[in-house]
Amino acid sequence: MESIRAAAVQMRSTRDVDRNLGVAETLVRRAASEGARFVALPENFALMAAEGVVLERTEPLDGPLVGWGRQLARELGVDLLLGSVPETASRPGMRRNTSVLVDREGEVRAVYRKIHLFDVDLGDVSLRESSVVEPGREVVVGELAWGRVGLSVCYDLRFPELYRVLRFAGAEVLAVPAAFTATTGPHHWHLLLRARAVENQAFVVAPAQVGRHGRTRASYGHAAIVDPWGEVLADAGTDEQAVAIADLDVARLDGARRRIPCLDHARRWLLAGRTRDETE
Repeated sequence: MESIRAAAVQMRSTRDVDRNLGVAETLVRRAASEGARFVALPENFALMAAEGVVLERTEPLDGPLVGWGRQLARELGVDLLLGSVPETASRPGMRRNTSVLVDREGEVRAVYRKIHLFDVDLGDVSLRESSVVEPGREVVVGELAWGRVGLSVCYDLRFPELYRVLRFAGAEVLAVPAAFTATTGPHHWHLLLRARAVENQAFVVAPAQVGRHGRTRASYGHAAIVDPWGEVLADAGTDEQAVAIADLDVARLDGARRRIPCLDHARRWLLAGRTRDETE
């Protein structure tokens, strides 16, 4: 990995796609003007609806939303993570929650479809992402000129086995574009981001949705960048339009992995759910 300046975008998306893209573009341009060369947008940056709602608009990966991102990345010379877009699925009325990594030449380098879907009861609200979203089935690491980015989306953050597989696949940066709820965010957001960074000795770049999106949905905010030692390098707070920017210094990565080489000591057979090493 080479050192690079990264930016995690924070915004409050709605069902107004044109308005959302305008805000996203403004924030990506702001990040680029401040020297960021890897910029990450949050989950559902272009279109935010209540969980379980069938969208009128979904698109293939060669549609206008990814095309917009490719053009912007090429113009600004930045690697751009489209946190998630509503990709057309194989079944009518369904979609995929899809993260797309675009390089500074405007080429798509990786596509990840959210594996873990948000089906929860939070007391005052029940959310059933699986009613309209098809889950992904592939772990994805994207290769950029400066390093390798492991892809995930929001609720994935609660499943540490995914990030361990990403780390073993070579990820040096873990991307977590999110719309973390305002209910759970104060308790778990920073805790989980720091845990994923420390246990995998990787940077975490976590762009976020913030504020109220409608009657039943609100996001916590606090887009953040965390280093491999668990230090929060940047936090966007609760501003509706903000960018968290930090340098991903390769010395921090190498230092953490050298000081405590825990991944060298990991028993990989445990990932397969075995209770003992059957190679003995």
